[in-house]
Amino acid sequence: MGKNVSRDTPLAEVTLRKYERPGSLADRELARKLCLSLGLLHPGDSRDVIVDILLQLLVSETPLNIAELEKQVILSRKKEGMAANGTASSNIRRQVRRLKGMFIVEKSGKGYKVSDNMCDILDNMISKHYVAAIMERVKEYCGEMDKRFNKIYKDKIQ
Repeated sequence: MGKNVSRDTPLAEVTLRKYERPGSLADRELARKLCLSLGLLHPGDSRDVIVDILLQLLVSETPLNIAELEKQVILSRKKEGMAANGTASSNIRRQVRRLKGMFIVEKSGKGYKVSDNMCDILDNMISKHYVAAIMERVKEYCGEMDKRFNKIYKDKIQ
């Protein structure tokens, strides 16, 4: 009979990083730093198509479907002299799903668009819903630790 393997799969997670002030960064670099800051991209990661996806959704005046988004991303990367790595439809869909999961992108009709202005997304969605829910659960773990182990610590000190 096989053993049951328990996996520590989080219900939600968030990574926040602090970088230098945005100043006079070019558009793509600004979008890249935002993706890095929100944990959507890892430092040194060469697979950064999520940056181009976010940028295309930000500059588009109308919602884009996956096919349109893919074309725009490929054109954008070609214009920047970058390889078309990561521009397959399946990967574009996966990255849009990640942006959707962070409340940055929403489905609108048959396409996708940025949900709101970026500061409102951060304040109203990511901070209030995502981070607050994670912090509340971490506090529950801290409370349980205090409840279970506080007596042990007090006994060791005395």
